[in-house]
Amino acid sequence: MTLQQLNYLVTVAECGNISEAAEKLFVSQPSLSVAIHNLEEEMGVKAFVRSNKGVIVTSEGEELLAFARQLLEQADNMKDHFGNGKIKTPKFSVSCQHYSFAVNAFVDLIRNYDADKYSFIIRETQTGEIIDDVVDGKSEIGVIYLSEHNEAVIGKLIRNNDLIYEELYVAKPHVFICKDHPLANKEIIGLEDLKNYPYLTFEQGQRNSFYFAEEFISSLDFPKNIQVRDRATLFNLVIGLNGFTVSSGVIDQELNGSSIIAKPLDSESNMRIGILKKKNTILSRYATFYVDSLKNHLSC
Repeated sequence: MTLQQLNYLVTVAECGNISEAAEKLFVSQPSLSVAIHNLEEEMGVKAFVRSNKGVIVTSEGEELLAFARQLLEQADNMKDHFGNGKIKTPKFSVSCQHYSFAVNAFVDLIRNYDADKYSFIIRETQTGEIIDDVVDGKSEIGVIYLSEHNEAVIGKLIRNNDLIYEELYVAKPHVFICKDHPLANKEIIGLEDLKNYPYLTFEQGQRNSFYFAEEFISSLDFPKNIQVRDRATLFNLVIGLNGFTVSSGVIDQELNGSSIIAKPLDSESNMRIGILKKKNTILSRYATFYVDSLKNHLSC
């Protein structure tokens, strides 16, 4: 097994086609096919099912790809750390729940490592996909929250996938509402106060259970529920419908607008915001900077 073979494997999976991958890698199609076949033989894995339309990754191929991405990422981190001064293209990917501070930290990262060429990715996505992205090596780190309500399920999923959760910040849950909302003048908002207003939550796909929810309280407790996929839509509905959502209370007016305010929720529980990463891995300099920037924005 070589790093070159692993790179070939990942590229073929991304392209979904041997000939396209060969062109991208500047190798002949027969040479690429032989390299992939030799890797499959060595690992005892059938990574791809081949067809006239291209290739499809098998279930055991997905597992092999996760290891391949991790090894390639660690090799890049080692080269970056011990490199001989060669200019490298900055690369980093993070998957996160819908947090403005996660976006702000990403902006800091790009500004700090601005270059003629770079490849940075931020995915605001569903909780289950965040875990999958880190497991599969699509993202170097993930940003999620844990609490007494979801820790049993999410924590077990983290451990079973050989991930580590590192806590960065402990927040009291807050209600996000419009500044003109009827409850805007209350110092603390209780659950009963919210019963008459639409509860806005982020849709979680096939894992649409309370344990995977980004919001701190269950939608089952409220008669009016609206699910959305993106942050801009959610805040537009908060303003347009006098709706509300529940999150950490860390809010950025430049990103979310001055019309959205945060009010403390009457609750004794906490939201523990942190990052996910793989066990026994060294974070890249870009991931390290991003995490430090997250801490700065969360402490503001």
